Amino acid sequence: MRPAPNRCPTHPGEILRDDVLPALGKSKIEIAALLGISRQHLHDILSENKPISPVVAVRIGKLCGNGPTLWNRMQSAYDEWQAVKTVDVSKIPTLHAVEMTP
Repeated sequence: MRPAPNRCPTHPGEILRDDVLPALGKSKIEIAALLGISRQHLHDILSENKPISPVVAVRIGKLCGNGPTLWNRMQSAYDEWQAVKTVDVSKIPTLHAVEMTP
């Protein structure tokens, strides 16, 4: 199944907030302490105001037992979609490599 190109990928903070944390049965304060990050940092991720950095992805991956790759890929997909929608590239030409003959 391919994602719809006009639908923004889900921010990993939403997955943590709505699915993972309730399933773990721990408070946000406990989760922040277990991850070794501040409560504010966790709050900013859960409210989708901050990205999950690679360092935090490693920590979340260890806590959840699924490794950092999933969390990094979710964040990357979200960031790329946002960039494609907001960055103006209209004045940047597309260059093509010239074939070199020996």
